[in-house]
Amino acid sequence: MRRVLAVTLSAAVLFGAAVVARADALDRERAEALAELSVLADRSYDAAQRTDHLSGNVAQAEQDAEDRAAVLAVRPAFLEELSTLAAVLRGADGKVDTATHLAAARSVQETVHAERHDPGIVVAATATVEALTQKVGTEVAGWQAAQNAGPGGTAWTSSGPDGYARVRAALDRVGGGGVGLYESSSCAGGTAPACANSNGYIKYRADIARWSDGRLNWAMAHELAHIYQFRVWGTLTSSSTYAAMFGGDPEFLANCMAVVRGFPGSVGCSAEQQTWASGIWVGVVG
Repeated sequence: MRRVLAVTLSAAVLFGAAVVARADALDRERAEALAELSVLADRSYDAAQRTDHLSGNVAQAEQDAEDRAAVLAVRPAFLEELSTLAAVLRGADGKVDTATHLAAARSVQETVHAERHDPGIVVAATATVEALTQKVGTEVAGWQAAQNAGPGGTAWTSSGPDGYARVRAALDRVGGGGVGLYESSSCAGGTAPACANSNGYIKYRADIARWSDGRLNWAMAHELAHIYQFRVWGTLTSSSTYAAMFGGDPEFLANCMAVVRGFPGSVGCSAEQQTWASGIWVGVVG
């Protein structure tokens, strides 16, 4: 009986030990499974993050491609308008001063060249170039009208071809290559040696053809300044700064404008007056 009991107890102890060992093994397996599951979860999260990142990149690339295509779609119209302006500028050479217009066109061209996303900027630039084309065309038409609006007959009488050529060279030298020039004794009833017409041409009295180079250059620069004044006349005469700084006197302003071009007369101008006067040459009234 005792032997049977001992055997039974031994078996129970062994069974219990086996159960405990099995339980420990299951706990380890569970812990390993949980650890592996955590690793898999982290990998899944990382994969999802990468997928979202890639999806975002793809979406951005697609949007960039759409924007670029939209910009490229409106560029041909800009290039065509730019080509038209170039032709008009070539036709204006020697007739009107196009330096400001050319600078504006180059600035707009650089803006379009750098644009990658907004077609509206290219459309606006096209409109700007079109406006420049129309402005240059209008100025050339005005120049042409000025040639036709001069006194009848030949451009010179008593000054002779050599005298006229000398005055013409002086006017060209100061920047008036596209401005009509005619000999006339009608400026202020003959008391003024030269005068500018609001139609865009200059008249001169015959005797100034014998003036010194410096004096003749100044006279032509002064009269050319009046031509540019006429182009902004309404804005100029309503400018309070013009009234305060020059007393509303176009003759004084013309002298200062001539100084800016490097042809000073007998009337001096301050640096501030010269700076303001320089704007009139480019159509800006401060």
